[in-house]
Amino acid sequence: MYCDRCGTAMQEFQRFCPSCGKGVGAVPLMPAESRIASHVRLLGIFWLAISAFRLIPGLFLVSIFRFGFPFFTPGVPGFVHGVMRGLGGLLLVGAAVGIVAGWGLLERQPWARMLAIVLGCFSLLDMPFGTALGIYTLWVLLPAGSEEEYRRMARAA
Repeated sequence: MYCDRCGTAMQEFQRFCPSCGKGVGAVPLMPAESRIASHVRLLGIFWLAISAFRLIPGLFLVSIFRFGFPFFTPGVPGFVHGVMRGLGGLLLVGAAVGIVAGWGLLERQPWARMLAIVLGCFSLLDMPFGTALGIYTLWVLLPAGSEEEYRRMARAA
């Protein structure tokens, strides 16, 4: 038997090469990672990213329509400003909850799985990126096996 690093002849009972010190035997494999471990990390990043992008129009609408938007034509009813501010507020609240869900998934918080599932259901209506994120979220977190794996990861974290 020979060392596969330096080529030194070795005896059958030796566990390490006498020349270079390399261990002999089976190479330890990478620790087995659960099905959802890498997906949960990616989901957390995606939720943070899409929520950051939802902050931009929310801040724009709230700030522009706070005191009135002078570029509307004169015949626009007065309630439009309030509706636009309300839409901006909804975007801000949705972005804040999405950021909390993304952070919770990255930190493996026990409550983050259910929050992400609920947000994933609502996100299905937001074409095209929200729909894709909603489908991915439900695919990763909704199966019963995923619930048990996530609970184990949350306990370990």
